Amino acid sequence: MTIQPVSPDPSISEDLLAAGRKAYDLDREHVFHSWSAQRTITPMTVVKTEGPYVWDGQGHRLIDFSCQLINTNIGHSHPKVVAAIQEQAADIATINPAHVNAARSEAARLVADVTPGDLNHVFFTNAGADAVEHAVRMARVHTGRPKVLSAYRAYHGGTDLAFALTADPRRNPVDKATAGVAHFMPAYPYRSYFHSTTEQEESERALAHLEQTILLEGPQSIAAVILESVPGTAGIYVPPAGYLQGVRELTREYGILFIADEVMVGFGRTGQWFAVNHWGVEPDLLTFAKGVNSGYVPLGGVALSDAVYETFAETPYPGGLTYSGHPLACAAAVATLNAMQDEGMVANAARLGEEIIGPRLREIFDAHPSVGDVRGLGAFWAVELVKNRETKEPMAAYGGSSPEMNELVAECKKLGLLPFQNMNRIHVAPPLNAPDEVVRHGLDILDQALAVTDRYVTG
Repeated sequence: MTIQPVSPDPSISEDLLAAGRKAYDLDREHVFHSWSAQRTITPMTVVKTEGPYVWDGQGHRLIDFSCQLINTNIGHSHPKVVAAIQEQAADIATINPAHVNAARSEAARLVADVTPGDLNHVFFTNAGADAVEHAVRMARVHTGRPKVLSAYRAYHGGTDLAFALTADPRRNPVDKATAGVAHFMPAYPYRSYFHSTTEQEESERALAHLEQTILLEGPQSIAAVILESVPGTAGIYVPPAGYLQGVRELTREYGILFIADEVMVGFGRTGQWFAVNHWGVEPDLLTFAKGVNSGYVPLGGVALSDAVYETFAETPYPGGLTYSGHPLACAAAVATLNAMQDEGMVANAARLGEEIIGPRLREIFDAHPSVGDVRGLGAFWAVELVKNRETKEPMAAYGGSSPEMNELVAECKKLGLLPFQNMNRIHVAPPLNAPDEVVRHGLDILDQALAVTDRYVTG
């Protein structure tokens, strides 16, 4: 059945649409947007959100397969979380982080309950980037070493050090090469840097390359290796079997800390509470944000192992934030984590991936020559678009977009789907509690829209 373009939702009032038009005009006059040339953009207005849907400035209802920046894990406007924020605002709206408050204490307990290993201590930040900044600071102080290793095709945040750790082209215009950071090639089976033909080869060769990087940089100078457990914005390329375990073994062998960046994949996104759980890996430090409270109020953090915690048990930690453990953000986290537990969202994410998203994307792969690869876990998948499956020529160059990808995104929106697009990929990341029929309909829209990119296949 052919899906028709969506029409404006009659439940969206003219007053709401008028407010949206005013907001757009003010935005274009005063708001400075990230990652954008300011005069060239026409940002989409959003006038309403609820559950797995957003409504645009024309009143069209769109299925949110982006979860915004892949953070609204429990969907939009979950009533339990909205109520918790309202109740907390009436009690303690903000407080000096030096003072104990119930929201932060309970949020820390709930986070510690679900993190792997002995990550029993939580330092709260405002977002993922400063979580990475502080995790690296902790590692440097704990080890007394200056360097940090991170992978190419990774994203760790937009603050100075986190951006230096990031290894996609966005950092290049401002990279000063003075942050004590060295990069290595990741394990990426679809576009192997090691000419691998099997997952086992990819894992073994990538680990050998990492060990050589450690030896050439000098293990005695390296404080930590940081890795996204499953890289997110960089492509949702799931590490091959044995790779993360091998990284953990190398860091132990050379006395280096392992930092798992779980900012995007933590809190159920891959069908486990944390993605490292798929491989039984216990890091020394774990960074989180986004899904901890579904992004309703900005919050991030670092979970510390007992060993790292002991470094600061008698010696002050040299760092802090005015809004560390902000009560509104922590109350949202408490409500989010309780709702996830009560409603079985983590198990549901695993089921969505195994029973609906994975099988349907494999059908889409078979049906569309412009799809070079589909991959993922839980409610976290990538569809990589190519002009030629044999050469793997991407539908958009690394580090940019293309008219073909822009046309695909426009077609998705026209049919009622808000996708997450980065470079030559569409990421499929619905809320963990999205109804099955909504997920299926979103995948059907993507299936139909891919006729756009099929027209640009060259071989």
